Amino acid sequence: MAEDDLVLLELMLNRFRRLLGELQRGEISRNDFQPWEVEILLDFANCELERRRRNEILRQYLRAVEKQMEKGPGPPMKLSDFLHMRARRNARTTQG
Repeated sequence: MAEDDLVLLELMLNRFRRLLGELQRGEISRNDFQPWEVEILLDFANCELERRRRNEILRQYLRAVEKQMEKGPGPPMKLSDFLHMRARRNARTTQG
């Protein structure tokens, strides 16, 4: 990967971390978003998370996105994609 791509990837990951932190606090404190951030916000609004497990799920989501971005280009996966992958993985472990 070219150095410019690595810089852009790191900037994207930092923006994602900031956005996720704002979501965890329940307070979005800015009004300037990249298109992929808007998609993540809309997707987040459509996902139903158990209130008591919300922060833990968001921490797991952050770790998954960090791993995703280590391997290749962004944008970060949506929360709904993460929840779907997590449900499939859990279903496989309980079946076998």
